[in-house]
Amino acid sequence: MGLLLLFLGSIYSCTSTQPVAANSGSVEQTEAQRAKEKKKQDKINAKARKEAHDRYWSMQSKAAKESVKRNAKRQKKAAKARRKY
Repeated sequence: MGLLLLFLGSIYSCTSTQPVAANSGSVEQTEAQRAKEKKKQDKINAKARKEAHDRYWSMQSKAAKESVKRNAKRQKKAAKARRKY
């Protein structure tokens, strides 16, 4: 009899005191908060990346910028020619 009471007592002590529905709401809220923070951080990172790109190209000479454009155009033509055959 004592063993049966001990077994039942251990089963009840292992169960959660809160229903699952109450926990799932807090998990969803936490996930939503993390997603919001990640989106905010991604936006900050994208802005910093854009500023670094703009800063880099503002320091380049006009000839360097034109050279990059010509090379990009040449590469695009070559890729198109390769696809054609």
